[in-house]
Amino acid sequence: FGQNFLRDPGVIARILDRVAPRPGEHIVEIGPGRGALTRGLLQRCGELDAIELDRDLVPLLSESCSGAGVLHIHNEDALSFDYSRLPTKGEALRIVGNLPYNISTPLLFRLMEYRALIEDMHFMLQKEVVDRMAAPPGSRTYGRLSVTLQVLCRVEPLFDIPPEAFVPRPKVQSSFVRLTPSEHPAYGGVDGGRFARLVAAAFSQRRKTLRNSLGKLTTPEEIEAAGLDPGLRAEQIAPEGFLRLAGAPAWKSGEEA
Repeated sequence: FGQNFLRDPGVIARILDRVAPRPGEHIVEIGPGRGALTRGLLQRCGELDAIELDRDLVPLLSESCSGAGVLHIHNEDALSFDYSRLPTKGEALRIVGNLPYNISTPLLFRLMEYRALIEDMHFMLQKEVVDRMAAPPGSRTYGRLSVTLQVLCRVEPLFDIPPEAFVPRPKVQSSFVRLTPSEHPAYGGVDGGRFARLVAAAFSQRRKTLRNSLGKLTTPEEIEAAGLDPGLRAEQIAPEGFLRLAGAPAWKSGEEA
């Protein structure tokens, strides 16, 4: 399933210190694997939900965490899992995960659908993905992922993790990142579907100007009315600019696009 299992005790301790789970908090771990982080999380918070797709790992996970706390294992796919069904006592979810790199981006978009239920998220990801998440406008790595996450969350890259901390050893550098849902003040007045379609269309052809990439969704006049230059490319527009354009009354539905 594309997992690289964390094994470095020093990295594990550093992650646990940054997450800082406390008793009574609702911790959800995605992709616990063999339980390298799970046992430490359980020892600090006493109880957690773990979502693991690989059924062969479930008995290993149960065994490695025996006696550490109450572990609820969900042998399901994190990409289709309904996080709203997790039993809560009013507490927000704190999500932790060593995400398989091949599903990290779609899973991040999926979790944004549940952001109202989430206090924060801590993930190990490919460094290149974290760089894109935190990229500023105008940079080479700035794109759809950057805009969407920066509108809906505070993105904090915390530290890098070398390949030798994992088994099998990945061919890429990893990073540990914190996401804290905190919608942009202007987002409350914007249709989320419109915003998503607009951003996706703008970055689908990065070299094209807004005038060309958004031609099926809006007009140059409406782009100018949002305070943007139709001659600019998507990578030059800050998240706030996309919010203004998505919230414009004349913005088309995009159904015909």
